Amino acid sequence: MLFYDSPNPAPNPRRVRIFAAEKGVELPAREISIPKREQKSEEFLAINPRGQTPALELDDGTVITESVAICRYLEGLHPQPPLFGSSPLESAQIEMWSRRVEMILMAPVGAVWVHTHPFTAAIPGRNSDYGEANRPRVAEAFRFFDSALKDREFLAADNYSMADIILLTTMDFAGFANCPAPDDCAALAAWHTRVTARPSTAA
Repeated sequence: MLFYDSPNPAPNPRRVRIFAAEKGVELPAREISIPKREQKSEEFLAINPRGQTPALELDDGTVITESVAICRYLEGLHPQPPLFGSSPLESAQIEMWSRRVEMILMAPVGAVWVHTHPFTAAIPGRNSDYGEANRPRVAEAFRFFDSALKDREFLAADNYSMADIILLTTMDFAGFANCPAPDDCAALAAWHTRVTARPSTAA
C-alpha cells in the first residue's frame, strides 16, 4: 500500500500518521505538497478526485480517502491496541466525541483558517468578516472540551483513542491558524501536555 501524505500543519494526514504510530505500523508514503498545490494535479486527482490528502492506495489499486476511514481500515488490519473502542459503549463514546470535535471545533477553526490566514489569501471568495466572526465559536468550543476533560485523563474512554488524536491535531492546527485555545482552559492544556508527550505525536 501507499500513503499519500502532506506534512504539518495539515491536520488530517497527521491523524493517520499518529494513528499508525500508535499501532506500530509503518506506511510507505509519498509526500504531496499542499503549498505547491500538488493535491490538485491531474496525477493526484486521478487518485482522489476531491484533491485532498490523505489517501491510502492499496496493492490492488483500491483507494481509501478521508482520514478516519483510513484509520478504520488500519484498525481492521491491526486491532491492537484498539483505538476505536473495545466494547459497543466505548466505540459509541469515541464516535460521539470524534464527531463533536469535528463539528463543534474543527468547523469554526476551518472558517478562521480559510477566511483570515495569510496562507489562504489566494482562495477565491474569502470573507474576512465571516472568518473573524468564528473566533468566538472556536473559544467556546475549546471551553466545552476543557469542561469535558476536567475529571478525565482522555477525552472519550479510559485509554487513548481516535477521539484524542482528532482533538490533538485540531488543537495544534488551531494554534497554527492563529485561533489557539484560551489561556483559562487548564484541563485542556494539561490533557494536551499529556498526549503531546506520547511518542506517536512526533509522527
